[in-house]
Amino acid sequence: MYSTLEQKYQRIQKELMAGALALAGVFLIGTLWYALVEGWSWQDAAYMTIITLATVGYGETRPLGDRGRLFTIALILMGVITIGYIVNRFTEAIIQGYFQEGIRLRQLRRAMESLSGHYIICGFSRTGRQIAIEFQAEGVCFVVIDSDVESVRKAQEQGYTIYQGDATLDETLIRVGVERAICIVAALPSDAENLYIVLSAKYLNPGIRAIARASTEEALQKLQRAGADAVISPYITGGKRMAAAALRPQVMDFVDGIISGTDRQLYMEEFLLDPKVCPVVGMTLGQARLRAQTGALILAVRRNDGTLIGGPTPDTVFMPADVLIAMGTPEQLRTLNQLLGPIGSKQLRRPKKI
Repeated sequence: MYSTLEQKYQRIQKELMAGALALAGVFLIGTLWYALVEGWSWQDAAYMTIITLATVGYGETRPLGDRGRLFTIALILMGVITIGYIVNRFTEAIIQGYFQEGIRLRQLRRAMESLSGHYIICGFSRTGRQIAIEFQAEGVCFVVIDSDVESVRKAQEQGYTIYQGDATLDETLIRVGVERAICIVAALPSDAENLYIVLSAKYLNPGIRAIARASTEEALQKLQRAGADAVISPYITGGKRMAAAALRPQVMDFVDGIISGTDRQLYMEEFLLDPKVCPVVGMTLGQARLRAQTGALILAVRRNDGTLIGGPTPDTVFMPADVLIAMGTPEQLRTLNQLLGPIGSKQLRRPKKI
C-alpha cells in the first residue's frame, strides 16, 4: 500500500508546512509593523511580536497608541488561529498514526528500491491472488500492483508487498522497479489494460519477460504482437484442460501434479546453461552423464532460438544458453544445479512439487 501511505504522509507534511509558513508570515508582519510603523528597534519589534503571539501576558515593550493596540489585537487573533491550526494538524497526525506511517513509508520505499530480479503481478483479482500464492510457494521475490482499496487490503492481510496505483502508468511501474525486474504478469480483467502494461514494461525494460492474461482470441493475438512472451486465456486453457481430463485422465492427473503439487516426491525445475561456468556445454547428453551423476531426468531442452527438443537422446548436444527442463527429487535437482553451475550460475528455487 505504498502509494496510499505516501499520499497520506505527503498531505500531512504539506498541511504542517503550510501552518509553519503561515506562522512565520504572521511573525514577519508583526516585526515589520513594530519596526517600520511604530519606529522600534528590530530587537524590540521581534520580542514584542513573539510575546504577543505566545500570549504569555507580558506588558507592552513600549507604549502603544490606539492604532498600535488595534494591530496588536489583530496580531493576537492571527497568531491564535495559526497556532491552533498547527496544533490541530499535529494532533490529528498523532491520533491517525501518520508519523508511524511515515516510518513505514520510508521502509517500503527502501524495500522497493532494493528490489532486483523480482516478479511483478499487476492485478490482485482471483487470477492475481492465485499467482501470488504460487509465487510465495516457490519462494520468489515479488510485488503486487492494484488500484482497488479492497484488493490492497486483502494483499496486506496476506503479507504481500503491495503498491496501490495504476499499473498501466509508467510512473507506477518505475516505482516497483520494472527496470530491475525479470518478469511482469499482467493479470487485470481488462485486455486493453493488460496490453498497455505489456507495452509500457517492454519499453522500460526490453529484457523483461511479460506474461499477460487475455479474454478473447483477438486480445491474445494483439498481446502477442505487442511483445508479450506468453499469453494465457483462462477460458481457452480451461476448456483444453477439461477436454484432456475427460479424454486422458491419468495423464492430466500427472500434469496437474506437476502444476499444483499434489505429490511430495518429485519436482520440476529449469536450468540455464551459462557457457562461462557450465562444464557440460558442448557435450552430448550421453557424455555429460547427468542422469548417472544426479539421478535427475532431463525431460526437454529449449534452444536459444526457441526450438524445443522433447525427450532428448544421448546424442543431443548441449549448446550455450540452452534451457534444460528436468524432473527429480529435491536432492537430485540440487545436485544437478551444482553440477551445471559450480559457482552458482543459477540460484535454485524451491522446486515445484508433483
